[in-house]
Amino acid sequence: MSMLQNGGTAAAAAPDGLIKDVTTQSFMKDVIEESKRQPVLIDFWAPWCGPCKQLTPVLEKVVKAAKGKVKLCKMNIDEHPAIPGQMGIQSIPAVIAFVNGQPADGFMGALPENQVMAFLERLTKGAVGGEAKDLLKAADAALVEGNAAEAAQIYAEVLAEDRENVHALAGMARCYIETGAIEQAKQTLALVPEAKRNEAPVAAARAALEVAEQASNVGPVAELEHKVLTNALDHQARFDLAVALNAKGRRMEAVDHLIEIVKRDRKWNDDGARKQLVQFFEAWGATDEATIAGRKKLSSILFS
Repeated sequence: MSMLQNGGTAAAAAPDGLIKDVTTQSFMKDVIEESKRQPVLIDFWAPWCGPCKQLTPVLEKVVKAAKGKVKLCKMNIDEHPAIPGQMGIQSIPAVIAFVNGQPADGFMGALPENQVMAFLERLTKGAVGGEAKDLLKAADAALVEGNAAEAAQIYAEVLAEDRENVHALAGMARCYIETGAIEQAKQTLALVPEAKRNEAPVAAARAALEVAEQASNVGPVAELEHKVLTNALDHQARFDLAVALNAKGRRMEAVDHLIEIVKRDRKWNDDGARKQLVQFFEAWGATDEATIAGRKKLSSILFS
């Protein structure tokens, strides 16, 4: 029997409860609350999923090697569909990392051990070392401050030494997006090796690109605000307003409008408001103030 199928044995073999199976009922305690002490990975799987059987033993091995820096929870989506349904998990295997009670990172698919280890190192602040790490931090800070030109110069410096550095390629794409150079952003993301396209920085840049393209298809802010004031139940106008506000840098206002749709009609447009929030969070980054505040607001609705 595989480690995946024999979840109880694997959990028992792991020291200090590092690995356990979770249910809908235990999710709050074992994932949300526990992640306030150290990061918690939740592995969504099912018995019929072949790639899950490849990934779960790798996850268990890497988590055990981390010696308490992170915990692993495994959820069988066939037996416990509510949580993955709320989180919009549509394909498995899917791994979501919770930190301080909130989803912070994740990946999909059966990644090889070295990529899972790199993911875990990023999560525990040890992914990139030395000078490159400092340069990437400086570039990220410049980009957050709105200085895309300075950030691009630093990312280029990192890429001169490591032309497949995923963080730098994604950062460079974000710089192009900030300056409206959408085609250059697409070309830059195309340089990311196929095996690394599910990594968090690339997914975030891809989300930012989609959001930027989306903004070009909605009307002006003033017109959309008037529609919402005229009819508070015009969810499409409110949704479009959120997209337009985000394009203007008014992120918290965008969050509040999407949260309002979730409150009023969770099922509207196939859960479209929550999905748009998730895309915004990914595009903005886990440490952005609007992401942190927005995730708290969304969690208060989903897990109350």
